[in-house]
This record gives sequence, structure tokens and C-alpha cells, in this order.
Amino acid sequence: MAIIEGYTREAGVRNLERNIAAICRAVATDVAKAEKRRVTIGKKDLGRILGPAQFESELALRSGIAGVATALAFTPVGGELLFIESASMPGKGDLRLTGHIGDVMKESAQAAFSVVKANAKRLKIETDRFSKFDYHIHVPAGAVPKDGPSAGVAMFTSLVSLLLGKPTRPDVAMTGEITLRGLVLPVGGLKEKVLAAKQAGIKTVILPAGNKKDVPEIPREAKKGDKFAFAKDTNEVLKIALNAG
Repeated sequence: MAIIEGYTREAGVRNLERNIAAICRAVATDVAKAEKRRVTIGKKDLGRILGPAQFESELALRSGIAGVATALAFTPVGGELLFIESASMPGKGDLRLTGHIGDVMKESAQAAFSVVKANAKRLKIETDRFSKFDYHIHVPAGAVPKDGPSAGVAMFTSLVSLLLGKPTRPDVAMTGEITLRGLVLPVGGLKEKVLAAKQAGIKTVILPAGNKKDVPEIPREAKKGDKFAFAKDTNEVLKIALNAG
């Protein structure tokens, strides 16, 4: 697992095979030099053999501060965690988007911002904040470009978390797109997303209610130990992610 996490990012196993072969050659050399019959390779030995890790999990970016929400996305190399970060600064209510994201995710951010503004009073957010501050949503670049209809609920949650000054639960990740009415739409790539959540130690995965029928198709081992919460709208998402009643 350490080889996969730190040294490979591909849909197949070619680079994994190469790295394993490199380890085998290093072990053979050590055995020949030291005349040992057995050598045990641990995680601490990978740097010596394969060099510094090429990839770092975005899990390291998780924070307990308000304005950060954990999304699950599908990439060409499988599922991945995204940490959606929101910040505010004095301004006139403009929204800025940055990060290694495509047009679909940019549209998701605009929709999330509109839903937050439209429901500010119900969410107990001071409406004048939208005329006095600019807002910035950032998705750290990571190793692979991200795009697709998966992060709308997380962008919405990130903004609400920022505006309420309330951190999201660190053991919760989510996926789903939202409409301007605040409905949560089903998405694809569930198996890959659930595997990414499990690998990162996420305990609760928020899924669109429309994806409930797809859960049986996820391998049993991938679901083991995880709790699935199904949300029909953004209200239900916030109740889970922010423990908001």
C-alpha cells in the first residue's frame, strides 16, 4: 500500500510492477553482499530504494478550522479526497475560484455560492456579509487535475462552515452535486470514491439519496467499517457535516 500511495498514480499497474521489481533487485543485491538468506523490507526502506515519495495524500491538508470541507472526487487514476478551502476578505461580494479544477467544478462553485446567498437568512448568516466581503474557493492542485459533478455539496458546506465559523467534522467526506433549489443530485464513481474514503480513514460518507440504489454494487470490503448517510438536500448535508440541528 505504501508503494501505491507514494509512488504510483495510474489506472493500471505498470509503475507498480516497476517499483516492485526495483525493490526485488535491491533485496537481491543486499542478500548477495551480506550473504543473508532473508531480508525484510518495511515502509522506512522505500526512500532508500525508490527515492523520495513522488505523491503525497491530500489528507495532510485536513484542518479543523472553519471553511474547509472534504469532498470525494473521481479522477483518471481512481477516487481521491479533495479539501475544499474557502476564505473571505474585505470586498464587494465577488467570488474567486482557484485550483487545478475544470469548468464543471467552477460551475459547481458558482451554484454553491448562489445557494448560500439565497438561503442566508435561513442559515443564520448575516446578509450584509455578501456586500462587504469577497470570497475565495480554492481546491489544492494535488497530483491529478480534477473535474466533474462531485464537489458541489462540499463547496456549499465549505462556504457555510466559513460564514458560520463552525468547522466541519474531520471524519466526514461527501460527494454530490447541488441544484439552485438546494437539492443533492446523484453522481457516479461511487466505488472509487468509497475506497478513497476508506483508505484515508473517513468514518462517514455523505452520498446523494439518489445513489442509495447503487451502494449494493460497492464491494463489501470497501464498505466495511464505513457509515453511509444519504442526503436529499443541503439541509441534510449540514446536519451531518456540521452537526447542525
